[in-house]
Amino acid sequence: MPPSAARRSTFAIFALNGFLLGMWVVNIPEIRDRTGASTVVLGYLLLLLGGSALLGMQVGGRLIDRFGSRVVVVIAGLALSACLVGPGLATNVPVLAVALALLGAFNGVIDVSQNAQAVEVERAYGRPIISAFHAFFSLGGLLASITGGGLIALDVDVRLTLAGAGTLGLVLTLAVRPTLLPPSPGTIRESGVPRAHAPWTPRVVVLSLLAFMLLLSEGVAYDWSTVHLHDSLDASKTVAAWAFGAFSITMTLVRLVADRVVARIGAAAYVQRAALVGAAGLLGAALAPNPAVAIAAWAVFGVGLAGCVPQFFSAAGNIDPAAAGTYLARVTGTGYLGLLAGPAIIGILTNWVSLTTAFAVPIVGCLLAGLLAPSALRKEVA
Repeated sequence: MPPSAARRSTFAIFALNGFLLGMWVVNIPEIRDRTGASTVVLGYLLLLLGGSALLGMQVGGRLIDRFGSRVVVVIAGLALSACLVGPGLATNVPVLAVALALLGAFNGVIDVSQNAQAVEVERAYGRPIISAFHAFFSLGGLLASITGGGLIALDVDVRLTLAGAGTLGLVLTLAVRPTLLPPSPGTIRESGVPRAHAPWTPRVVVLSLLAFMLLLSEGVAYDWSTVHLHDSLDASKTVAAWAFGAFSITMTLVRLVADRVVARIGAAAYVQRAALVGAAGLLGAALAPNPAVAIAAWAVFGVGLAGCVPQFFSAAGNIDPAAAGTYLARVTGTGYLGLLAGPAIIGILTNWVSLTTAFAVPIVGCLLAGLLAPSALRKEVA
């Protein structure tokens, strides 16, 4: 029988990760004001958060290969939950910097370890199921936006809010621990056994590039979709927010059904076609004559991107089960770098060209991903 309990527990971990991060995000303005951080300083702090997450991913990958994903995901879940209150307790920039460095590092560890656990569960099921896990991450973020926004409206102290969310995380992590899958025999490095080299094979390089290109595109949607409607199409701030809302909704919904499509046509064919849909959606947004068309186009962009990146993580985790953590860390880390770099690249380009013209970068990235996907995702590739 497939390990349905492990699947539900992994759903919970992904949702928890999205929820904890979301609770930090919705409280950024309050935390910024409490610590006296300027907008420029906040930008550097967010860069620190991202950089520590990248480091955490690489450390997490090595720990997974040594101890298995179950141990690492539980430790990371507990640590991330405990560290969530840190930014709320900070009253100055140096303390906030330390708190965000810890939060980012453990978020990086849980990111790679939850994906490694998802690959283990998918392998046990014998069919594609990884996209649905990422849908639960999105649902966790949505829950955080609703809960966090409501608590802000009720004027609940941010320290109490983050402490409560962290406590929930501690309880949930401990509750799911018994049903997470242990490492399969022969998939972890035994103590005293020399560590086998995990080479940067051509396939790993291509998977990393694919993750970079499509997460770069995803980052553009996060940071520039609302700006696009407001600045380029003169939409009100309320209407402009619908662009990101439409993108987020289609991302979540498609991730819930993408596994069935992948099971039918294969991961390579799915990504090849979906990436092209993503390129068409963003091109439609860039050429949209009014906000209504642009919102629909951003929704199509979400449809295209939604199920692609999970396929890269699944492929990375199955290259060599004994080095799954290392390979996942490489692909997720490179992809995360794209998520961070995408918005910055667009911002830099707007010094010379219009915002819609700058969208050519992620459009080309989607097109290249569609062309390269078959070489990295076809089953016969070793």
